Parts: sequence; structure tokens; C-alpha cells
Amino acid sequence: MNLRVTGHFPPVILDDVRGAQKMLSGVARTTPLENSRHLGELVGAPVHLKCENLQRTGSFKLRGAYVRIAGLSPVERAAGVVAASAGNHAQGVALASSLLGVESTVFMPVGAPLPKVAATRQYGARVRLQGHVVDETLAAAQEYAQRTGAVFIHPFDHPDIIAGQGTVGLEILEQCPEVRTIVVGIGGGGLAAGIAVAVKAVRPDVRIVGVQAEGAACYPPSLAVGRPVSIDEPHTMADGIKVGRPGDVPFELVRDLVDEVRTVSEDELSSALLLCLERAKLVVEPAGASPVAALLGDPGAFHGPVVAVLSGGNVDPLLMQRVLTHGMVAAGRYLSLRLRLTDRPGALATLLSVLSAVDANVLDIGHVRTDPRLGLTEVEVELQLETKGPEHCAEVSGALREAGYLVMD
Repeated sequence: MNLRVTGHFPPVILDDVRGAQKMLSGVARTTPLENSRHLGELVGAPVHLKCENLQRTGSFKLRGAYVRIAGLSPVERAAGVVAASAGNHAQGVALASSLLGVESTVFMPVGAPLPKVAATRQYGARVRLQGHVVDETLAAAQEYAQRTGAVFIHPFDHPDIIAGQGTVGLEILEQCPEVRTIVVGIGGGGLAAGIAVAVKAVRPDVRIVGVQAEGAACYPPSLAVGRPVSIDEPHTMADGIKVGRPGDVPFELVRDLVDEVRTVSEDELSSALLLCLERAKLVVEPAGASPVAALLGDPGAFHGPVVAVLSGGNVDPLLMQRVLTHGMVAAGRYLSLRLRLTDRPGALATLLSVLSAVDANVLDIGHVRTDPRLGLTEVEVELQLETKGPEHCAEVSGALREAGYLVMD
């Protein structure tokens, strides 16, 4: 699997990844492998988290960006580099360029989170905000490359990028030699392809499982027809794997070396992010939590020891707040209800006593008196409750109905 022969050969082989590992020495961190007892109990075998969220710039992207830019000729370096990204790739290119003394320009969407824009600038890139969707931003970056001669640094569709990302796989084999399954998120496919190249060449028995968000799953239809195909309007909170078409270079490697590609829902992504924060004490972005989401969704499908790659931790605080709330709802930890009361003194106190009796914590409460659907003596109450899980949610709703309240939601 490591030999290039006459005719068709893989675009990246083990020697490329090992060369990238030497190049990254002293540049990229060897990120820790943390055991997760909670996930291990669910799966029934040891589960370890590969913490690329703790990598420099907060994601694995630095690995590929540095290897790609370091491989440029002196003439190409002098022309500078350009990239398009809403976050992780932008920061990886910015830092790699600064370390190598190369001028970098990064195009980011107009609505990119301010913390990611600020971080990209702080790593040394010149940031240009252009386009409202990634495709527009990408087109602007490619036009800039053609006009100025700057080298376009693709986030995943280049052998050097894949070789750099593959160093994650070599580290996993060193840190967990007994690994049987590696679970990794897939967007364009660079990380999964790189890990698969490195791991399968040394341990072909290790199962590689890719994970995509249901709303941005371009690999299943592509694998079904044997070539990269585009999907219309990918949508998911996991912007790190929100890609509408596989890369040509990683697709071939994923097709040949990745054993399975699974999809996860938005609820599963939210629950996974919440679990990483509460149980592992790790800040992980939704894309980085996708392998954990797959384990939560079908824990019996994975043979251990399992390594789940947390690919990044760059999450906007406002998105984090929304996702955590979504995760609490999905986990049955947050209950939103509307119900109707008779508008009389003491009615609200009576309602709160029912909630107190079942140990539901009231986070917020609102009144609606002017809705035309309400009777003359009715008031609608909106409740936001903190609960202890799905069974407790059902207990709360049942207690309210038993007390004679009409529960709307």
C-alpha cells in the first residue's frame, strides 16, 4: 500500500505522511489522547478522545496548511498565498504563513464570527471580508490568486494538505497501539483521507469510520456513484464539515480506505457538544463533536478500543450558547411549555406549586393575555423549565395534566 507503481497510484502514501510528520516537528503539537469513561460505558469498550481541539489555532488545519506552504518554491513563496475560509482553515493558513515568513491573504464571508476574524488577523493574515456564502468567498479568493499570482491554498483538495492531516493518524497509532476503530468527521475529506492513508498502511485491520452531518452529507451519494457529486444547499450547525462536494483528491482515498461513512442529526451533534463540555471538560465545535455524536447515536456499532477525533474547538460563543440550549432540549434537560390558566389571583402560585412538587426548576415565565384565541377569563403562560432528563420531562407534563391544566406544547 506504500509503493507507487507504474500506472494508477494513490495520490498520498505513508512515506508522504511520515515526511510531513518530520516537517511538523516543533510546529504542530502532539495533541493528547484522553480516555472517556462515560462513552466507554456506552460502547462497552475503551473510548479515547484525540484532542485536536487543543492544537495550535484550535484545530487540525495547521498541519496541512504548514506542509502545503512549506512545500512551495521560493518563487511561489515570494508571491504570497491566499485562502478562503470561515474559520479553522483561515487560522491555520495565517499561522503557517507567519511561521514560514510568507505573506497571506485570507478571504472570509461577511458574516464570519468576529472572534474567528480577529484570530486570523492576529496570526498575521490580511483579512478581506467578501461574499455572504462560502462559494462567493471562494470565488473571490480564486480571482485574487489569478490576478496577483498568489498561490491558492485549498482547505482539503491537495496531496500535501492530506499528508499533513494524516499525521493525526500516526499519533493515534503511537498513543493507542491497540486501537480497533477510529471515528472522524468528514467535510471535504482531507482529514479522514490522511488518517486512513497513515493507519491502513500500518494497521489494515483498524476500521475507519467517517461521520457527516445529515444536512451536509455529500459523501454517501458520491460513494454510491463512484465519483464526487454536489449536493444542493448543505445546511448544518457544524460549519467545519459543511461542504457541498467531496474533494477530488481525498475522495479517491476515502473511497478506497475508509470503511464506512455515517450521518448524524443536529440533535445528536448538540448532545455530543454538551457531553464533551460536561463530561470531558473540553470545548469542542459541532464539527469536532461529530464522532462523539456517532457514538451516542449507535454505540453498539463500534468495536473498541475506539478513538474519536475531536477535530476542532473554534466555536463562536453565541453559537455555543444556542447549541448548548439545543443540546439540553435534545437530552431532555430543558422543557418549553405553553398552558392556559384562569386569570384570577393565586392561579400562578398554584401552578408553581405543582412544578415545585415534581422538582422542576423554572428558568423563565411569560404571560399572554391579548391573544384572540383566549377566552375572556383566560391567560396563556409560557414556561421554560430545567429538567433532569426525558423521564422527568414526561413526569412534569403528566403532573400538569393531572392537575387539570391544558398543556399546549
